Amino acid sequence: MSVRVLIADDQALVRSGFRKLLEAESDLAVVAEAADGLEAIEKTRLYRPEVVLMDIRMPRLDGLQATARLLALTIPPPRVVMLTTYDLDEYIFDALKAGASGFLLKDSPPEELISAIRVVASGEALLAPAVTRRLIEAFVSVPRLSAGAERRLDGLTPREKEVLQRVARGLSNAEVAAELHLGEATVKTHVGNLLMKLELRDRVQAVVLAYECGLVRPGGAPEPRMAGS
Repeated sequence: MSVRVLIADDQALVRSGFRKLLEAESDLAVVAEAADGLEAIEKTRLYRPEVVLMDIRMPRLDGLQATARLLALTIPPPRVVMLTTYDLDEYIFDALKAGASGFLLKDSPPEELISAIRVVASGEALLAPAVTRRLIEAFVSVPRLSAGAERRLDGLTPREKEVLQRVARGLSNAEVAAELHLGEATVKTHVGNLLMKLELRDRVQAVVLAYECGLVRPGGAPEPRMAGS
């Protein structure tokens, strides 16, 4: 079955380019287009896309506000991939806080965009590698630990905290398994448990929380990669 996609961007040429790119893939179907955030919400309710490609800067209602409303009001909510030409840390963090499952720059290679749609449609989450790197650099430069944030981790077992720490460093399940001398299936179970306990939707939100809580600190972190299992 095809993945149903909605394209939200205020530039008609951009929407047309994305549509042609996606319609060349047999497993992707563009069901609607929107020129602003309000139209994106209306058409999401009407056409029920599984993935929304959402531009950040749009008239009437920007992509950040539209994403937050979509995820709060639409059942089941779509997966949102934020697209922008602006590689700015505040947009990255705001997009993730709004509930986006991924963030890509518009100048990313076409194959990355296609892969992003497939990844988030399967229930995973992602960030472009360069974006992940900047997000982590921004967080590790600012202490964010607070008593309230730290208490969010109290329900985790010591092993789950170890797994979360490594997920936040950008390690895949296989890499976490190798580092902790565990089976990959065991790591996957730990990831699922900690997401459930912390009431997080995916690994991207786990990365944000780990840095907010100060669980991950500067030093010794490997180069981030595309997030996901």
